Amino acid sequence: MDTIIGGIDIGGTKCAVVIGKVRQGEVSIIDKVMYPTMPSPEDAVADFIRRLRLIMERHRITKLDAVGISCGGPLDSKRGLVLSPPNLPHWDRIDVISPISSAFGAPVALQNDANACALAEWKWGAGRGADNMIFLTFGTGMGAGLILGGQLYSGTNDMAGEVGHIRLAPDGPIGYGKNGSFEGFCSGGGIANLARTMARDRLAAGEAPLFCPHLGQLDGITAKSVSEAAQQGDPLALDIYRIVGTKLGNGLAMLIDLLNPEIIVIGSIYARQRALLEPLVMEQLRREALPQALASCRIVPAGLGEQVGDYASLSVAHP
Repeated sequence: MDTIIGGIDIGGTKCAVVIGKVRQGEVSIIDKVMYPTMPSPEDAVADFIRRLRLIMERHRITKLDAVGISCGGPLDSKRGLVLSPPNLPHWDRIDVISPISSAFGAPVALQNDANACALAEWKWGAGRGADNMIFLTFGTGMGAGLILGGQLYSGTNDMAGEVGHIRLAPDGPIGYGKNGSFEGFCSGGGIANLARTMARDRLAAGEAPLFCPHLGQLDGITAKSVSEAAQQGDPLALDIYRIVGTKLGNGLAMLIDLLNPEIIVIGSIYARQRALLEPLVMEQLRREALPQALASCRIVPAGLGEQVGDYASLSVAHP
């Protein structure tokens, strides 16, 4: 028998509403709508309900068996409260579960986005069948979702997996409010910040990187422009990726030594730049991680690829 589930992904600039079908453990997306995030949380929640109903009408779906919500933290998953995420102004202790559960007469669950992606990869992606898995976002920020002992581990108050806050160096690019943090080195924003600093030094020395040939273009540097330059063999871009790969290896070594996972699944930038990053990561892991723990752990890109976010909220709905 098919299970029809709804998903809501709440982002700082965009939201997505999706409906999927689960049959014999496999999921397929029936329909999805993405649109700009509404400034008022009350209006946004009402709009989630409206858009889910529109999809249901379009596909002649009469009932949702469950709804999952994925949102950046902090949040209280047990009480269904969004607790003032930095990218969602005015979302202060917003109850997202009650109105949606009331509207559809179905159970509703809330998880932070990293946990939701971890669940998706564990149920339907690269981590399927694993008892101990770590998912790393490695996108705009660096966060982790932890599957330990065959279940999601979210910690005492939903703060487990905030690996981006770990300091990897006494100084370095800022990420998660901290210089030299895991997120500072290994995130889209961190890569762009590191590139601006290093490009400024190179330009002052008369060397022009491909991604920034003029001093006035420093503000336009993005992680994407750095990665494109690295693909073209730009020396500075390759130097930046050597730093990023080494720091990623350091962070993974700590996670492997601490949690002894059988698989670490990494999304976004790692998946797109695996050829550049993987040799650097493995070299550092062989240097830093416990050999026995490393031997039992695989490091792989997200199996759901760029669609992992589409499945994340659905994974929260599916038990």
